Amino acid sequence: MKITKEFKIGIVVVSAIAAFIWGINFLKGSNLFSHKYVLYAIYPKIDNIIPATPLLISGFKVGQVNKISLIGSGNQKSVLIKFLLTEDVDIPKHSIARAISSDLLGSKAIEIILSNNTEFVKSGDTLFAETEQGLKESFNKQLAPIQAKAEKLIGSIDSVMSVVNSVLNVKTRKNIDQSFEGVRKAILSLEQTAYKMDDLIGSEKVKISSILSNLNQITANLSKNGARIDNIIGNISNMTDSLAKAQIKEAVDNANKSMKELNILLTKINEGQGTLGKLAKNDSLYNNLNKSGEDLDKLLKDLRINPERYIHFSVFGKKDKNKPKN
Repeated sequence: MKITKEFKIGIVVVSAIAAFIWGINFLKGSNLFSHKYVLYAIYPKIDNIIPATPLLISGFKVGQVNKISLIGSGNQKSVLIKFLLTEDVDIPKHSIARAISSDLLGSKAIEIILSNNTEFVKSGDTLFAETEQGLKESFNKQLAPIQAKAEKLIGSIDSVMSVVNSVLNVKTRKNIDQSFEGVRKAILSLEQTAYKMDDLIGSEKVKISSILSNLNQITANLSKNGARIDNIIGNISNMTDSLAKAQIKEAVDNANKSMKELNILLTKINEGQGTLGKLAKNDSLYNNLNKSGEDLDKLLKDLRINPERYIHFSVFGKKDKNKPKN
């Protein structure tokens, strides 16, 4: 049988149409030549998850998203995702289908986190759904405290600048300029003082050299007479030891005892006790002595005026009995 040209063209067209349909279904996540092993997961929301999004286990692709549909009523809407598995794997029950970011551009993937359950899911079962925080949300979450601190810092800078502007008025700036001018003058004065010191050192260089030479001689003499100085210090040490060993304490104790006895004696004299006390406190002796002195003075006066009353002598040894008596 001869195959006509038209028949060949028809076979090519049908094959192309079949390949096109298969390609469209593959891009939608449906493989016509694979077994229909499907799983489901319900998410509160999805970000950039589309049909043909890969389904991964430990980074290995085991399937893809086949269909996405909206379920629920009213404001309580959820997203139902149908997964088509292309690999023959055992997935334990209570495993988690987590939506993750597969790259920095925001592409998504579904990673199955296997549980420790010993029973396995069957086709048509529903996995637990979980969404991973996206890169944008994570970045915003980390940036939020930094932004708050930056805003607080900017506010503090504004406050500081306000204070600086209020403090650095015209008068303050003038005072600061005057302060800098004073510092400049002080530096110039120090510089001039340094120049004068240089001149003084240059002019007195001979004297300074002489003083240093004398100091060197003194240190040399001290070094030569080190043994004598040690002997002198040793003698002083021996003298101090001898003084320390002497009975100075006993002498001081005796002196203290004598001072105490003298104080007791003076106390008794002040109180009028004993002979010295009576002499110091009693006026009778003083009065008697005054009276005796007056009597003695009268006696001497009378002796001077009338010596014959007390001294009797005659050339002829005869007494004048007719001389009147005073």
